[in-house]
Amino acid sequence: MAKKIAVLVGSLRKESYNRKIANELARISGDDLQLEIVEIGNLPFYNEDLEQSPPQEWLDFREKIKYSDGILVVSPEYNRTIPAALKNAIDVGSRPYGQSVWDGKPGAVVTSSVSAMGGLAANHHIRQAFVFVNVPLMQQPEAYIGSVHNIFQEDGKTLVERTEAYLKKFMDAYPNWVNKF
Repeated sequence: MAKKIAVLVGSLRKESYNRKIANELARISGDDLQLEIVEIGNLPFYNEDLEQSPPQEWLDFREKIKYSDGILVVSPEYNRTIPAALKNAIDVGSRPYGQSVWDGKPGAVVTSSVSAMGGLAANHHIRQAFVFVNVPLMQQPEAYIGSVHNIFQEDGKTLVERTEAYLKKFMDAYPNWVNKF
């Protein structure tokens, strides 16, 4: 039976490169994984005062993460760190204290940037946040995608062969990581 993987896309932009990458990762992943994008753009900002009567969006998000077998983050880098919506999603899932839905879920991170650095800083900041909420992240292979605006074929959706091969290696390794947990 395929493992259910919750995919968090850090970019909220309609034509997001990262959403396109997430869709391509779902296409190239093997039968061992079932990837589902879990939306984060509709989550109200975390505020502990709201825990008395949590917003339905928080409850729905927490439920999807709770019943997933793993986490895959696909995110851009904003100002050398992670997008606010992604950080908010991590916070929403980690609360209320002692009831984190992230605990022990195997994860992996793919970051991208229009620069050559491929979201290196964001990748490491995502890792830092997930270490605290006890999401063991796959160490190798790493996935940093530089010049993200150049990785798609003319249709604007399908990966160029070189990038697809690179990400296929990543997605071939991820089921082994998930199965360790």
